[in-house]
Amino acid sequence: MDGPGPLGDFLRARRTLLRPENVGLREVGPRRRVAGLRREELAQLAGVSVSYYTRLEQGLSRGASAEVLEAIARALLLDDHEREHLDRLAGTARRAPRPRRPRPEKLADETRDLLRAVDGVPALVLGRRTDVLAWNPLGHALLAGHLDFPSPDNPAVRPNTSRMLFLDPHCRELYTDWKRKARAVVGNLRITVGKHPQDPLLAELIGELTMKSPEFVALWGDHRVAPCDAASYELHHPVVGTVTVTQQTLSIARSPEQVLIVCTTPTGSPSEEALALLRQTSSGHTPYADDVGAPMRTLRQAEG
Repeated sequence: MDGPGPLGDFLRARRTLLRPENVGLREVGPRRRVAGLRREELAQLAGVSVSYYTRLEQGLSRGASAEVLEAIARALLLDDHEREHLDRLAGTARRAPRPRRPRPEKLADETRDLLRAVDGVPALVLGRRTDVLAWNPLGHALLAGHLDFPSPDNPAVRPNTSRMLFLDPHCRELYTDWKRKARAVVGNLRITVGKHPQDPLLAELIGELTMKSPEFVALWGDHRVAPCDAASYELHHPVVGTVTVTQQTLSIARSPEQVLIVCTTPTGSPSEEALALLRQTSSGHTPYADDVGAPMRTLRQAEG
């Protein structure tokens, strides 16, 4: 077994985030040389031997009981999502399944019908690796109008929202608080890796982002986990300007590893009006014009 593996990496990363005062320990003795808690301090808090915890963190021990994992989770001050992630990683370490190359994800006809039914709001369907499997015209225009509309239909060139967020300049500029969006995406990717640690396509995505994005490396290294369920973001759109949307993640019953992302706005808000303008300019699935201000000027002239 090469290296500590995902379980050891997670334990070490969470341990280094804790300070003695966070867990009621007093700083005594010589000046601390390591970031966060020492292994012996964490083992003491969890009520396990230092040697056992060290082997667990180094990836040399498998089969930790539920009681031990619960004690370690309490010592690390993990929240519910992080505890579930720890349980998944520990279960994977016990099973160690053989890796298999998965087939490209497909969109069920019922899911495509569902996407068509929510045509009034920006929406897209993501696969488990955050690949865009489909989007409606308004979702495409809001989040990625610079890309070809039919690109999700071809797995070879299918857009990936995680890759776009870190490596696509348009997407980096789209989110006013890009760092908050990036933290949310990375936290959700951590959960996915915990569920599918042997997925080679997912590993390739993580490897690519690690090689090309220092920001991703920094966020990935702290092992924070959090689901992307619902959050509001201010977007600086190149056609309609500032738009604030709530991105909500909805599960799909027929395809449990796929999710429907919808972007909503408050009734009667300027953001709702901005989306109405974007809807007019996006009919026909055309990318942004070279002069991104032209559609807005045309609409204003028509209204005047």
